[in-house]
Amino acid sequence: MEHVLCLIGNPAGASLGETVVQQAHAALAAAGAETASTADWLDPGIACDLGFDGLAPATAVESVRQALADAPVDIVALPTRGRRKKLLVADMDSTIITVECIDELADFVGLKREVAAITERAMRGEIDFKAALRERAAMLAGMDEAVLHRVFEERVRLTPGARRLVMTMRADGAYTVLVSGGFSFFTSRVHQAAGFHRDHANILEVAGGKLTGRVVEPILDAGVKLATLRESAARRNLTLHETLAVGDGANDLPMIEAAGLGVAYRAKPKVAAGAAARIEHGDLTALLYLQGYRRRDFAG
Repeated sequence: MEHVLCLIGNPAGASLGETVVQQAHAALAAAGAETASTADWLDPGIACDLGFDGLAPATAVESVRQALADAPVDIVALPTRGRRKKLLVADMDSTIITVECIDELADFVGLKREVAAITERAMRGEIDFKAALRERAAMLAGMDEAVLHRVFEERVRLTPGARRLVMTMRADGAYTVLVSGGFSFFTSRVHQAAGFHRDHANILEVAGGKLTGRVVEPILDAGVKLATLRESAARRNLTLHETLAVGDGANDLPMIEAAGLGVAYRAKPKVAAGAAARIEHGDLTALLYLQGYRRRDFAG
C-alpha cells in the first residue's frame, strides 16, 4: 500500500479501541479506497496503521474524521515511503514544553494577563511577531535576572513524550534542533533536558543583573525558523522530504509547511488548518507513531 492512515489515541487513556478502528476502516472503504485487510498495531490501544490506496490523503482523513465524529483520536494520512525522518526541528514554548516562558516571566511583575494576551494574538498570526516580542520584552524591563532561573526551575516542564521523541529519533540516526522565538536562556536548558543536539533562539539583553527590556537584534522569527530547517537539512545532504517540523504558533507555520512531515501540535487554528498533520489528543510520542515507530522501538 502506498499510503497509511495512522490513528493515535492519548497514551494516558488508551482511547483507541477495535470499534474505532473498524469504523475508520469502513469509512475508508466507503470513500472508495482499497484497504489493507487488518490494522497494524504500533501500540495496542494507542496507535495503529491502516494501509490504503486509491484515495487522496486529505480525502481519507476527512472521511474518517466524519465517521469517528467526536472520538478522541488523531487521524493522519501519509505516504508509506520515506516515512522515518532524519531531521527534527521543533518549536519550544507550548510544544516541547508546556508553558510560554515570557508569560511566566511576566507573572513575576503582575503582568501575566496582559503579556499572555499579546502572546496569544501573536501565536494566532493576528499581529506582527517581532513587534509583539519587542513590546512584551519591554514590559519586563528592570526584572532581576534571577527570575529567569526561578521560572525555569519552578514552571518549565517538558511536554509528555518530548524526551522520548527526541531520544528515539537520535537513536535512529536523526539530527535534532530546538528552535524558538523565545529566549536562549530557556532553550539552552530545555535542549539539554530533552536531549536535542542544538538550540537556536532570541537573546534577552541583560545589564547589571537586570533585564533591559530589549531583545538582541536580529530577532528570530518565522523566516529564521524556516531557514533553520532548510540549512540544517542542507548541511546533512537531506531533502526536505526527509525532515520533520513541529510547532503550535503562526511563526511555526512556514517550517511546518516546508517539512516532509509538518505537524501542528495542539496548535492555533491557523496552524492546524495549514498543516498536513495535526495532533490534538496524543502526546509527543504521536510523532513517532506517524513515522512508523512501534512502542518497543522507543528510547529515552
